[in-house]
Amino acid sequence: MHRVRLGRSSLDVTRLGLGTAPLGGLFEPVSDADAEATIAMAWSRGVRFFDTAPLYGFGLAEQRLGAFLRRQPRDGFVISTKVGRLLRPDPSTSAEDPHYKGTPPLRPRFDYSYDGVMRSVEESLVRLGLDRIDILLVHDPDDHYDEALAGAFRALQRLRDDGSIKAIGAGMNQSEMLARFTEAVPVDCFLLAGRYTLLDQGALTALFPVCQRQNIAILLGGIYNSGILANPHGHAKFNYEDADAALVSRARQLDALCKEHGVNLKAAAIQFCLAHPAVTVGLQGARNAQEAADNLAMAEAVIPTAFWRALRASNLVDARAPLPGEAP
Repeated sequence: MHRVRLGRSSLDVTRLGLGTAPLGGLFEPVSDADAEATIAMAWSRGVRFFDTAPLYGFGLAEQRLGAFLRRQPRDGFVISTKVGRLLRPDPSTSAEDPHYKGTPPLRPRFDYSYDGVMRSVEESLVRLGLDRIDILLVHDPDDHYDEALAGAFRALQRLRDDGSIKAIGAGMNQSEMLARFTEAVPVDCFLLAGRYTLLDQGALTALFPVCQRQNIAILLGGIYNSGILANPHGHAKFNYEDADAALVSRARQLDALCKEHGVNLKAAAIQFCLAHPAVTVGLQGARNAQEAADNLAMAEAVIPTAFWRALRASNLVDARAPLPGEAP
């Protein structure tokens, strides 16, 4: 699989990566066997970038990913995980989490302090069973901007300066705060989830232009917007919650346009995202081997130029969004 440089870091990454939130039981439980098969399928198809986080399954995703990657040459892959949440026992774990199913009896606690981040890194290394992490991202600091700057990013810069990690950044479901971080911290990359898709191009306004100017890589997650762009005709989710009627309607219009041209909506979704020059890696989540194989096939599916022309003419996406095959 084609590799590219990750922003201004020294890392080379594959253009497609595996996101592991589904392997942590997002929305429904996943067995150890299915998790293993999913990662193995992505690996067999050339994926060498893997993103995880303590939040995903409350440690389960990190454990499952590490169990596979420990058996591979360490210099053969790049892994990112996140800081800002510490996993601790919680007496209320008898109540099922609304998002993650089949998880250990732990719950995440926000902690963006310097010491908290250092503990988080140590604990992630134990769960992964690896000797190092390549990329560390401050996870969801939406309500903790000042603490993230004073604590978390200070810790990450120290770890990057001493060579423990190769790149730092933040991972969020919004683009506005990420754009603010570009003015305050010398970051290498951002993980942006759900804010640059066929349904939402909010990142075009502020974030992508500054990232291109500063050579900050974008790791793009949430490409299917929590599933609505995988299947807009079922019980559609958007941004991890039930999708509202207007979004469902627009997703179905996109799907109808795809069908007119013999195109799979998922293929259009991933290839649309990868067409933007700010996007370095497209992250695709999967909960079994078949989903992983299908996602990767969607990235390579042949889409006729006539479809992209029709999409441009439909006004269903922002006019500023570049489409595959268009001259920059």
